[in-house]
Amino acid sequence: MDRAGVGKVCLALPGATLDHPFGDDHDTYRVGGKMFAMVGGHGGLSFKVSDIAYAVLTESGRAVPAPYLARAKWVHLSNPADWDPVELAEHLASAYGIVAGKLTRKARAELGLA
Repeated sequence: MDRAGVGKVCLALPGATLDHPFGDDHDTYRVGGKMFAMVGGHGGLSFKVSDIAYAVLTESGRAVPAPYLARAKWVHLSNPADWDPVELAEHLASAYGIVAGKLTRKARAELGLA
């Protein structure tokens, strides 16, 4: 999946937004103001995962701990085009769900997620 494909998947999720806080070459996807995925300037993709997915993906070598975000259980894919698009879309939807689930009840209601 390329940068445009990641954007299409992420922005199809309810209340998801795109911004560029780290420069125009980084696409950051958020829900309720909280990041759930980011495409870097060199095309790498980082996203939030569950504790179990973090262990499985990093121990199997399919992903590496995301720079600066690993302590929050984010993984990094240097080339997301190597991944099956359906599987990657599922991971992005899961990342969105993890982050959206931690929003306040009020924030979820305002986004139409409650």
